Parts: sequence; C-alpha cells; structure tokens
Amino acid sequence: MEDTEVRWSPEQVLALAPDAASNKAGAKLGVPGPWSGTGTSPAAGGAGPWVWGECRGSGAKPYRAVADLGGPPAFRCTCPSRKFPCKHALGLLLLWSHRDPAAGFPAAGADAAPDWVREWRDARSAAGERRAAATGENAAGKADPQAARRRAERRAKRVADGVSELEQRLADQIRTGFAATGPAGWQVWDEVAARMVDAQAPGLASRAREFAAIPGSGGDWPSRMLEEHGLLHLLARGHQAGDALPRGLAATVRARVGFTTDSAELLAGPAVRDRWLVLARQDSAEGRLTTRRTWLLGAELGRSALLLSFGAAGRSPELSLPVGRTLDAELAFHPGASPLRAVLGERHGEPGPGTVPPGVRVGEALDGYGRALAADPWLEGWPVVLAGVVPIPAPTGWQLSDADGGAALPVDPRRLGRPGLWRLAATSGGAPVTVFGSLGHRGFTPLTTWSADDAEPAQAVTL
Repeated sequence: MEDTEVRWSPEQVLALAPDAASNKAGAKLGVPGPWSGTGTSPAAGGAGPWVWGECRGSGAKPYRAVADLGGPPAFRCTCPSRKFPCKHALGLLLLWSHRDPAAGFPAAGADAAPDWVREWRDARSAAGERRAAATGENAAGKADPQAARRRAERRAKRVADGVSELEQRLADQIRTGFAATGPAGWQVWDEVAARMVDAQAPGLASRAREFAAIPGSGGDWPSRMLEEHGLLHLLARGHQAGDALPRGLAATVRARVGFTTDSAELLAGPAVRDRWLVLARQDSAEGRLTTRRTWLLGAELGRSALLLSFGAAGRSPELSLPVGRTLDAELAFHPGASPLRAVLGERHGEPGPGTVPPGVRVGEALDGYGRALAADPWLEGWPVVLAGVVPIPAPTGWQLSDADGGAALPVDPRRLGRPGLWRLAATSGGAPVTVFGSLGHRGFTPLTTWSADDAEPAQAVTL
C-alpha cells in the first residue's frame, strides 16, 4: 500500500533539538540499524501522528521512545537524559521522516500500539482532562474583581516609583558625564536593573542591563551610551505621560515598560484568520530561558506577525512551526502603535506547502522601517522581505543590493555568522534571491532565503 501519511522533513525534526550536541547525536541515530518495533498511528481527531520505536543502546534493554505530534510536540524516552527531546526521540523522528522502507513504521490503529505507548497516551489524556477541569473551575470562580483592581493599583504605584528613580539616575549620569565615569563605574546600572525588577518593570530592567554592558563593548561606547540614554529617558517620560499619549503609543509604552496582556484575554477578543507563511524561527538564550521567535506573513492580508514561546534551560520551546510551510490559523495581536507580536489561536488543519513570499526593493524596505520606527522609537528590528537582491561582499562587510544596483543594505555583522553568509551566497550563486530578515538601525539581519529558480514546492533555506 502506498504511504500517504504526511511526514515532517528532516529540517523540521532537527529544529526541535535543544542544542547543537543533541542535533548531532540525533542525526547519528536517524538510521535503521539500532531501531526495532517502530510504528505510527494517527492522533485523536486526526490532528497528527504518534511515532514510536525501541533503540538499542549500551544497556541490556533498548530505550523506548515515543513522540506525540498531534499538537505541540511532546516526547517520552526511557533514557536518563534530561534534554527534551533527547537524541533518541530526534533519531526516531528523523528515521520516520526519511521514509526508509527498512525502517518499518507500519501504520496501526490507536488501540494496536504497544502497551507502553498506550499507557503514556492514556496518562497524557488524563492530565489534559484534569487541566481542562481546573481551567473550568477557575473560570467559574473568577477572582474577586476588587482584589484584582487593588493588585493592579499597587503594581502601578511600584512601577511609577521605579520610573521616578530611573529618571533621577539618568539625570545624575548626564551631570557627571559618560566618559568621566568609565567602564569600571557602570556596575551601578546592574543595581538599577535589580531595582526595576523590584518595581515590577521588567522592560526597564532589561534596558538597564544593556546599559551596563555598553562600556565594555569597546569603540565609541560613550556615543552608544548617549543613544541608549535618550531612548530610556524617552520611555520613562512616555510612561509618566500615561493616557495623555495616543492610544496606540500608550499601549506600546506599557509593553516596553513590561506590562503584558494575558494570552487568554487576547484570544477572547478579535482574531485575524489567514494562511500564514512561516518565514523564520530564531532561538536565543536569555538568562535561564530559551526564547523562540517565529515570524509569520499572512498570504491574504500581507500582515506580519511575531510569535514568542519559551522553554526552560535544556528544553526546546513547545511551539515549533515548520519554516517555509503555510498554516491556516487565527492570530490575536497584542495592542500597540504597530501591532506585531501575536498569540496563536485556533488552527485549521495541518501545515501545507509554502511559496516564495512577495517582497519589496531596498528603498521600500527603508521607508517601511522608517514608518514603524516613528510609531515605536524603541523598535529593535522590523520584519522585511527583500525581493530580487544579490549578496555582495564589500570591504566594510556584506551588503544586499538591488539586482539593478539601485540601492543596498549593509548586513548587520553582529547577527549573522560566516556560515550563514556563505549559505546565502551559495543559494544566490550571483543571481537575485528573495530574503527575509529583520531591519534595524545597524543593518539587515538575513534569516531565511529562497532560491531564484522555479522549483516547486518552494524551498526555504534557513540562515
């Protein structure tokens, strides 16, 4: 019988790896040799498959690995690794993705799976029911609105006090000067960051930490300090202005200070349904968390969106959308002057084939970035798809130039290493390509590119 099951690509599987070592180890296990008892069955509701198998290791008994791909990927393995997914789960999914006839993976009904697979499935189902019941109870017995109002007022007072203290620190710094203090004196900003955490203003704390790191970065650091000083002062004044600001700008200021909107509250409001093309995915270590940024572009509305998900140290964030594929889904956007960050709501089916996204010339990209920066002066980067550009090495660094030589953007050297640059150049081969990335004040950061040929389906190359 022909295998009609929709399977992930190897690139999608390896994107789940929590680190480079797991990626390499998982790739070594993605071959039939060590595996036995492999199988697959549809998840409840046909949302996605379960995949399982036993991997021969150094012990007397093989390791049993199983993956649930019916929603956010979930894994279980009998090995002692604390990484999720472990190398055995990665190897299992790689073997499944290759469709190697020698690997087996006979399709089976949910009840025909091995006992150890069904036990985990039943345990997950029971846990889901308990969470649903708890959510229902919480919704039925909502917190006292008066108590919630008092908590909000107490936090607002703490944040206001923290902003006033921050303004005093900034004024003192201008009075004493940047260069006179020198790099050794900037530990004071670590103390300011801790104070902003106490004041429940995590956005201000993050910017204060960045302040502390600038003097040790070399070069013309006093000029960079002055730039950051102005932005932090503007943010503090914006918060003090409060409701006197335009509604969108006021929401942006609150978000930059550190106030957030609950995801459930956002999803209860209006949502935007579209066929969203997954443009890129970035993982970064931020303290004890791994932050995953997933960039989307609506095929019908042309609207950009940014999804954030988080994982504890050593764990990959749960949300793992395949780059280069399209997803029919609903998104709810956080408020702001230029709403970009969103929450993923209901999905309508599995991800489908992607296309090369429509792009703009360099001049149009700069105009769009300028408008976004005017609405949000604290913007770190703005999503842009460049069409028909050629990567060009230059004495001062790489550039992306319009094919006709009309204009060019410098590539931000801090954000893309040499392997990514050479992948971009190899994909281009000197011909124009489509490139998605983030445009900021230090240049353009390429994240994904599509080749210039007419291959179907379109192949996205992650940089």
